Amino acid sequence: MTVSDGVAHGTRKDESGDLVERQLTESDYSIVDRVVVPDEQPAIVAALRAQIGAGTRLIVTTGGTGFGPRDVTPEATTEVIERPAPGLSELMRAAGLEHTPMAALSRGVAGAAGSCLILNLPGSPKGVKESLDAVVEVLPHALRLLAGDTQHG
Repeated sequence: MTVSDGVAHGTRKDESGDLVERQLTESDYSIVDRVVVPDEQPAIVAALRAQIGAGTRLIVTTGGTGFGPRDVTPEATTEVIERPAPGLSELMRAAGLEHTPMAALSRGVAGAAGSCLILNLPGSPKGVKESLDAVVEVLPHALRLLAGDTQHG
């Protein structure tokens, strides 16, 4: 899910959304739907709830995680998640901090809503790559746990 006024209004290409799709596909995930919403909290909440209602197991958002006045993705996500997963956000930020101190400005959150895991990624392609690279190894186990498979092997 891309959160961007520019992409939503057709004035900017969705480079970060394309990168999320490419990286997840390369990691054997199936992309069920791509959604673009403007930087508006009610629109983000509605889109997240629609995806959760459709049975989506993993929602990756890109954009709206900074300090800009319209950056409200973390607030919208917090409104939807039932169980925060701060370790995932910390892992993504730590990966970004290896490359730039600006990663400390990312306010992205992660958490579960039912059996769906939601991750907020930065809006920049570089931030998307670093964040996904950081969590891709733990995602399968997290998704199995959310699906009720508590076997540890």
